[in-house]
Amino acid sequence: MIERTLVLIKPDGIRRKLIGKIISRIEENDLKIIGMKMVKADRNLAEKHYPSSDTQIVGMGNKTLSSSGEEKAKEIFGTTDPKEIGLTLREWLIKFITSSPVVALVVEGENAIERMRKLAGYTDPVKAEKGTIRGDFGIDSIAKANEEKRATENLVHVSGSKEEAEREVKLWFKPEELFE
Repeated sequence: MIERTLVLIKPDGIRRKLIGKIISRIEENDLKIIGMKMVKADRNLAEKHYPSSDTQIVGMGNKTLSSSGEEKAKEIFGTTDPKEIGLTLREWLIKFITSSPVVALVVEGENAIERMRKLAGYTDPVKAEKGTIRGDFGIDSIAKANEEKRATENLVHVSGSKEEAEREVKLWFKPEELFE
């Protein structure tokens, strides 16, 4: 099934001059870029991009608990409640994504969402497999970012589901900004 998904090259990917390498990886995997622009996201856009649904917030909190451990999480966040941790992480993500421009891409192809997620690699760059974008180019870790009370600098964001991809593509791009 042909799908479209959003990929954001985050501020750390731009700062480290990895735009070309990330785009090459996408194209080498027979995925087509049908939209591309550099955007300086404001808080309103960032809040819409990182919605505060319980599922996403708790998911982020649980991922952090598994990476940092409960004791360390309690020390950093003052709680082990995944929702409270997730809300803090959301704030860190909003601050990070608005700190400098990002490159927004719309990627299209057969099973594009699943393929892009696999190509991006695991959220935590130090745990990502070699051959993935985060595994080959990533230098940060969830544990280090948590200790420094900031978002993990993991190079890219990729939509996690068909619903999320549809919402995010519409959020970042007008239909006339996409090309075939």
